[in-house]
Amino acid sequence: MSFGQNLQFLRKMHRGMTQDELAEKMGVSRQTISKWEMDSAFPEMEKAIALCDVFSCSLDALLRENMNSDNEAYTDIRIEKVPSFRYVMYAVISGAPEEDATNHIKAWAASCGLEQAEIIGWDFPAVSQEQINVYHMHGYTAACIVPEHFVSDCRQMEILSQGEHPYAVLTIKNPFSAPFALIPNAYKTLLRYMEVNGFEHKLSKEVLPCWEKCYEKDGDSFMDIYIAIKSSK
Repeated sequence: MSFGQNLQFLRKMHRGMTQDELAEKMGVSRQTISKWEMDSAFPEMEKAIALCDVFSCSLDALLRENMNSDNEAYTDIRIEKVPSFRYVMYAVISGAPEEDATNHIKAWAASCGLEQAEIIGWDFPAVSQEQINVYHMHGYTAACIVPEHFVSDCRQMEILSQGEHPYAVLTIKNPFSAPFALIPNAYKTLLRYMEVNGFEHKLSKEVLPCWEKCYEKDGDSFMDIYIAIKSSK
């Protein structure tokens, strides 16, 4: 990955900043920015450090790392205020935890008469190294979003809730065409977007820190990835 490609990626992540806008911030011409991005010229050290300040990254990352985890499959990176919702969840540690947890929560929803239930999920981190390395087990939590006035004592599933909260969101088209590459890199892309734009990850018991939601649209499959951010209030 070249410096120029990293710079172009960071500019795109910074709310779609144009070359003209970056040139104004840096006190150079648009043609200079274009040359930097084409690797036909390189900034002086002072300008390189200033670029790091603009994009909240290290000089080593800008010059040496492959920062562009972007992909044509990733679309519509955005900040979204998610309304308050109620949910029940079920966590599994197994060799196929995502399938096991999702099937269980779908069966629960069906037993409670919830048709076309909205299912979300996220990795469950409380797994030992022995479970991972020896038994090849991982953890996953699936959750079902329940209607506002839904009441049930089905199988002792506790109904949880969270208030309205902002999330950084990215959509993946056909995520399971290459899931072990597309999904982890999507998280990297979204975290890079947050870093570049000054959004901090919200980690608290008040809100779910992240989740995934799969759905079908016009014959294609999609996955929305949500990462909670700290409110600007």
